[in-house]
Amino acid sequence: MSLRFQELDWDTTPMGDISLRRRRDPASGEDVHEIKLGDEFLMSSLFTAGEIALTRLALAALPAGPVDVAVGGLGLGYTAAAALDDPRVASLVVVDAIAKVIEWHHRHLVPLGARLTGDDRCRLVHGDFFALAAGTDGFDPAVPGRRFDAVLLDIDHSPRHVLHPCHAALYRPDGLRALAGHLHPGGVFALWSNDPPSDDFTSLLGTAFARAEAHTVAFANPLQDRTATNTVYIAVKAAGDR
Repeated sequence: MSLRFQELDWDTTPMGDISLRRRRDPASGEDVHEIKLGDEFLMSSLFTAGEIALTRLALAALPAGPVDVAVGGLGLGYTAAAALDDPRVASLVVVDAIAKVIEWHHRHLVPLGARLTGDDRCRLVHGDFFALAAGTDGFDPAVPGRRFDAVLLDIDHSPRHVLHPCHAALYRPDGLRALAGHLHPGGVFALWSNDPPSDDFTSLLGTAFARAEAHTVAFANPLQDRTATNTVYIAVKAAGDR
């Protein structure tokens, strides 16, 4: 790539303009893919530890055996790809509200696009995760009412810093109970957050799930020459909860 920055594609969405760009990292010489919404960075291929840990921590909380997984938020695909790395995953449904992001994967404009679209276990679904979570039909339009063993969410910056005001309802008791209804008994809800762990939110998860805990994920931030952290919340539905 001759240019240091290259905008690969963009589109207008109800939440603002979204763009995919590629840049050359001066330190490593590698290409870095980034998704921006307006002036905010949503994802960067330079920082993927939190997205990968989201999947691994969620799946580690499940028993052995085939599992069905739903992911809210496609982004650059690192959460979904980590799920496909686990041989227990029999099916994966990834929901994203922005059709352009799904298109980028089908056009292989992002590094993991070919892998996700080429795996028969994985389907990319255009839809509003938050509206689907609040409804009864669930996350798989092909099978209304389908339940999953794990639901992973990586869309908002945190439960307190949401990308759109309509997302906030999910992080309240009624929203969390509705989401739990899309899980099998013993299923896992996992949430990525860019904020430090919140005891208040962990307790709130405990009102809808049998147990909940927060994990701190540390990773190197070469841009600021420091160690950065994300939070992954893990909430487990009671085995006898239908």
